[in-house]
Amino acid sequence: MRVECRNERAPDIESIYKLNCEAFETEAEAKLVDALRKAKKLVLSMVAADGDEIVGHIAFSRMNLPSQGRRKLAGLAPMAVAKARQKQGISSLLIQAGENSLKELGYDAIFVLGHKDYYPKFGYKPSFSNFGIKSKYEVEDVYFLAKPLSEDGVSGLSGTILYESEFDSV
Repeated sequence: MRVECRNERAPDIESIYKLNCEAFETEAEAKLVDALRKAKKLVLSMVAADGDEIVGHIAFSRMNLPSQGRRKLAGLAPMAVAKARQKQGISSLLIQAGENSLKELGYDAIFVLGHKDYYPKFGYKPSFSNFGIKSKYEVEDVYFLAKPLSEDGVSGLSGTILYESEFDSV
């Protein structure tokens, strides 16, 4: 079967919950996605489907920075791939599909708190040392990354960027 990325649909919600529980070995990320969905704060939620089976999921929510003006900033979190399907390029498909969709929606940049050796291969760079934008969470610069999606991207922005309040419970 061929894996395709698409926007989540109502029948996918239970599978997305189970997938996030399996991938993260707790319910925290699954509950986060549900809370963001319920509060209508997911700007994009996509699945990787192999036929009727959901094998991957990626979520994006708004991020807020006092200096952002009219720019639209998104946070990538969480992303999950079924354990049996990892190392098959599914996360790459999800990231690329998500980035393309966010560009179409007019987003200027994506931020992610993630693996320092994984996201740079997609063009993500340490946010503070490259763009002057830091996470509200105390993490090393190499783990909080950003990728401009538009010409304006993050130029001229600085300060501490905030995730939606639902992230505070994770």
